[in-house]
Amino acid sequence: MQITTLAKVLAKALPKTLALSLAAVAITPTQASAQSYPTRPISIIVPAPPGGGIDIIARVVGEKLSQSLGQPVIVDNRPGASNNLGTALLANAKPDGYTIGIVGGSHNINKYLFKNLGWDPQKSFEPIVYTHEIPLVFAVYPKVPAKTLPELVSWMKANPDEAKVATSGRGSAQEMAAEMFRMVSGAPMLMIPYKGSSAAHPDLLAGRTVLYIDTLSAMQEQVKAGNVRAVAISTAKRAQALPDVPTAQEQGLAGYDANTNGGFLAPAGTPKEIINKLNTEINAALKQPAVRAKLEAAGIEVQGGTPQQYAAVIQADLTKWGKVVKEAGIQPE
Repeated sequence: MQITTLAKVLAKALPKTLALSLAAVAITPTQASAQSYPTRPISIIVPAPPGGGIDIIARVVGEKLSQSLGQPVIVDNRPGASNNLGTALLANAKPDGYTIGIVGGSHNINKYLFKNLGWDPQKSFEPIVYTHEIPLVFAVYPKVPAKTLPELVSWMKANPDEAKVATSGRGSAQEMAAEMFRMVSGAPMLMIPYKGSSAAHPDLLAGRTVLYIDTLSAMQEQVKAGNVRAVAISTAKRAQALPDVPTAQEQGLAGYDANTNGGFLAPAGTPKEIINKLNTEINAALKQPAVRAKLEAAGIEVQGGTPQQYAAVIQADLTKWGKVVKEAGIQPE
């Protein structure tokens, strides 16, 4: 006989005070599992190579989680297929809290770019916490005579054959930011796809491309060294790491707002008690001054909040990027 049924039977036969005491301890197996969680190591799937923004967050936060939860936290990098490989592994993992993941901007874009993902950005996951926003910076080859965004647009319109724009490949935040820039500004662009920032940077530095709208975390050292010129920030607010660089909106691109953002997710069906426990611990880690300092030094703007708030961010992103993909005429593969 299950313990919950036993408590109901005894409630009829025993004094009220004793019956209430028995009912109080009649917890479900799921609740018992959540109360004892975790009892073994936790894996964080990162669907990207080591060294990028979400990898940095996973490692910094994972270290703090290991300390607060008393169990090892292992970062498992699973790059490939425009971040779809690792995300699919997360979607199909056992929903017990021992496999979670962190995703970036492509998570909410890939739905519109691939026909057979095998997962859905909302239905396949439980949001845990919104961790970060990473602004993008308009990085220009220094010999291009444009020091502002309007000057860059004018130069590109006057030199369409030279307007070669690097992107990080299909579905990346960099590609979507460039498509949005083309739509809003009307500037002609020859899009050159690369396999990530590390592959794109050498051609930008050599002038084989003239513009790369890249994450601040990947580009800020090149900007500070003077190897590229930062003419704009992609987000509605200026970036903490480059406060002197005006936003695209400040320079006349009304409504332009692009970034790569994301957070921690668990497979759909993970018990709410476990989701809430992870949310509490990750939020606590993100509030630690040492954690914030390390992430902000990498150009990452720390967020936080409830699972419901992260769900709202996902929905807003799906709406925004779905419109960009449709208006750009991008067909899913």
